[in-house]
Amino acid sequence: MENYLQPTAAIDSDNGSIIETAGNLTKGCSTDAEKAKKLFYFVRDSVHYNVFMISVFKEDFVASRVLKWGKGYCVQKAVLLTALGRASGIPSRMVFAKIRNHRVPAHILQQLKVNVFPRHGYNQFFLNGKWVSIAATFDKVLCQKNGLPTVEFDGRTDAVLPEKDLKGQPYIEYIERFSPKDDLPFDWIYARISKIVGTDKRPWLKRTDGIPK
Repeated sequence: MENYLQPTAAIDSDNGSIIETAGNLTKGCSTDAEKAKKLFYFVRDSVHYNVFMISVFKEDFVASRVLKWGKGYCVQKAVLLTALGRASGIPSRMVFAKIRNHRVPAHILQQLKVNVFPRHGYNQFFLNGKWVSIAATFDKVLCQKNGLPTVEFDGRTDAVLPEKDLKGQPYIEYIERFSPKDDLPFDWIYARISKIVGTDKRPWLKRTDGIPK
């Protein structure tokens, strides 16, 4: 369990901004479950989801950097939530799955050419004697804009991306789940995503970053 409380190069839970943010968010909480809920909703909604933040450079996954940006894609958000969890004294780890998103927006599908994501990242917190899975991936505003269900977390039960959308149509399909990780498995992620986005992809911090010069 000690591994799931320690900082790493990417999960820099000992960084000052991570410690301060975790402390502010969990102030007044009396249980780990209460802390976990506060952390989850912060990462879900205050760190906006943006698939074009995908990068093939390890430094772009560091939790404190993602916190500063205030946006990221699923793996970056999962790294940040892991760091905030550890900074709050909650054993935290990353988990990954290969998923198919049946509701990928047309403009994203046009650029990425895929609706299968081989390295979807999310989290597990150790709460009340068991590991609980949580996906703080898509923020509420994004979900409302696209007519999608938001993931809600009660601090006790799994809260992962739903199989059906609000109309009962297929949404997220979990194709394969992988073993939990105590650190960001960057090389394992790079090996797959570089085949989709190339070997020089950096986060698009502005809307114009992806527009050819």
